Amino acid sequence: MVKERARILVVGGGYVGMYTALRLQRRLKRELSRGEVDITVVTPDPYMTYQPFLPEAAAGSISPRHVVVPLRRVLDRCHVVVGEVTAVDHAKRTAEVATLATAEERKGATFLEYDELVLAPGSIARTLPIPGLAEHGIGFRTVEEAIGLRNHVIEQMDIASSTRDPAIRDAALTFVFVGGGYAGVEALGELEDMARYATRYYHNVQPEDMKWILVEATDRILPEVGPELGRYTVTELRRRNIQVLLGTRLESCADRVAVLSDGQRFPTRTVVWTAGVKPHPLVAATDLPRTPRGRLKCTAELTIDGVDHAWAAGDAAAVPDVTAAEPGTETAPNAQHAVRQARVLGDNIVHVLRGEPLDTYAHKYVGSVASLGFHQGVAQVYGRRLKGYPAWFMHRVYHLSRVPTVNRKARVLAEWTLSGLFKREIVSLGSLEHPRAEFELAAGGKPPHSPSDDSNGSS
Repeated sequence: MVKERARILVVGGGYVGMYTALRLQRRLKRELSRGEVDITVVTPDPYMTYQPFLPEAAAGSISPRHVVVPLRRVLDRCHVVVGEVTAVDHAKRTAEVATLATAEERKGATFLEYDELVLAPGSIARTLPIPGLAEHGIGFRTVEEAIGLRNHVIEQMDIASSTRDPAIRDAALTFVFVGGGYAGVEALGELEDMARYATRYYHNVQPEDMKWILVEATDRILPEVGPELGRYTVTELRRRNIQVLLGTRLESCADRVAVLSDGQRFPTRTVVWTAGVKPHPLVAATDLPRTPRGRLKCTAELTIDGVDHAWAAGDAAAVPDVTAAEPGTETAPNAQHAVRQARVLGDNIVHVLRGEPLDTYAHKYVGSVASLGFHQGVAQVYGRRLKGYPAWFMHRVYHLSRVPTVNRKARVLAEWTLSGLFKREIVSLGSLEHPRAEFELAAGGKPPHSPSDDSNGSS
């Protein structure tokens, strides 16, 4: 059993961070009650985002509140600190933390000491130095970005319905998505489905007036589901008048004109960037070993290679896949592995504290599911391929079973049931992004926020 008070620091509140802390507080319940163990979770947000539901949240099928899991409620035996770890000195067992109160106190960052470190900061969008991308691009990794994109799409339809300028109308109704992975395909499919439904409430906007464009640099989309289902997805999207441009790159989106590598130019007010991820910058601000691609170098036991009392998993960790036929293969940075890695990681920390042998992470990839909206999807599970409605239904069943807490499962299921009985909500709440604008005008301050002031056109 634990003989001394062990301080465990978990960096990150995503899949790995939350599930590791949850595993630890369950396995170390007696030690926590006796004060022999202290678990601290440092996270930029006080919630975990279930990212597979972001496309449905953007389309209005699920409430944004039900896409996130409040960490303080789930991790009631842990200390949850809302802030960011900006650097880690593992040689001294300290982490530099900037909290919400740091700027107010004007004392600089604080330092947390630890005995066991779990580094799971996740990843950020992998961007390229494309002209205009930073000014006009829209990401799709957080619930705020998902809801902001929903508001933005509906706002563009409002602009198109109220202008007589054909150039403005054409740009407002052109939506460019860059990246043919899960995030790009699912977001495009769900939002196109929502926008097509919304046109019935616009007297002068028809579905055929909108241009939906998917740009992918490689020769196929959704590589995780295999080439056959990838081709089916391309066919299905094109059947819905969505342009799928394979082997094509975005060269520029300056001046709200998307310029592609094949020479095509699309005036547009919407460029959604979903072209991959890269490890969180915190990984580079540590003294821990990394791979050439910038991920933490890990062992199959989820320890950081060559370092004691340091652990990692998830997007920022290069974990060897012991089930792969080829040596040197790493596990894919996805939720399926992250959740399972978190359980093994939590168990291994308990084993270390109790002097027990470590477990090896071994999980053979089960498969993938993806929704295309419009009751369509693709799935490859245990070697079986599904398409159309059965795949879409499996997508919902699988993610409903994986979303954390019974509370969230019940709420999501209730919303899906109600959405099948009642009409879809198509209201834009863009004012949520600037809630003080009207009061500032009333108080004699600056005028309300104008769409022209925003890089992506959202007010």
